Amino acid sequence: MASPTMRAFSDLWDAARTRRAAAGSRVTLHGVRKETGVPVATLSDWRTGHHAPRDADRFLEVVRLLCQWAELPAPDVREWIQLVEPRNNSGAPKGHSTNNSTDSTLWTTSMVGLADRLSLGFSERHVEVDALCLTGQSLSLAAARPLQDIHAGRVLPEKVSLRVLVPSRDINLAFPVPVEADYDISDQLHRRWLMRRNAHAQSLRTSLESLRSTHGIDVDVRFRAVPFTPVVELYLINGSEALFSYCVATRRGEDIDGQPREFFDVMTELSLQRRFTSDTAGSADAAFVEQSHLWFNALWETVSTEAVTTN
Repeated sequence: MASPTMRAFSDLWDAARTRRAAAGSRVTLHGVRKETGVPVATLSDWRTGHHAPRDADRFLEVVRLLCQWAELPAPDVREWIQLVEPRNNSGAPKGHSTNNSTDSTLWTTSMVGLADRLSLGFSERHVEVDALCLTGQSLSLAAARPLQDIHAGRVLPEKVSLRVLVPSRDINLAFPVPVEADYDISDQLHRRWLMRRNAHAQSLRTSLESLRSTHGIDVDVRFRAVPFTPVVELYLINGSEALFSYCVATRRGEDIDGQPREFFDVMTELSLQRRFTSDTAGSADAAFVEQSHLWFNALWETVSTEAVTTN
């Protein structure tokens, strides 16, 4: 299985290749060598994951170039250095370990990770996204980036299929709920949640379905409701990767109808998200992606019902 360093580098290379292709150019080993001076053989080893980089400065020079070509923000130097030179708690370089790595580098903030992966996913001819979420807020906000790419002419898929599972409007939610039991506040919180859920659903549907008339893209957007409150969020992209995050409970205070209220809620857009890919057949990651698809389809085809997304 590829190391976290090589996964991150491969993802960045693919992002640069997608952006350059949309501009009518290419990302090649010789082109990168010309810009950075790093030998083609070394670049090839990094690209294929055969050898991890040892020279952090030269590796960072290539990373900066790829970020520029991918139209991404300047790389976080410390983060990439930690990828090249992982360290233990004492600050010394780590030795070889037989543990299955789940380094923090595999986790990204939900909003950042989802937007990045959706943007790359929309470079495929047929885009397929399945999502289980509490309100759809993260998905709605993250979709802005690939939509911008389409309107800017950087990508142009032929078909976009989106399936979203959200909680039913008719259930008692686990979140948000008042700290102290109060029917009136519970009802207010439920109405606010429902308005948010429906607003994000309508925004997603409207923005994606508009692509039919503006770009001739075949679009299929469907929402179904499940009879429970998700405590995780799951996004499946193009059958090849899964993004998973926990819905972490927190105590919040806000004014509701002019009165200060305290309630328990989850901040899904700020949670950490783990990416799994099916790149390596037989790997634990590939098994997770496959099982996630089976689980999502089972929910879609059994206990879910048509979601009413109007207030």
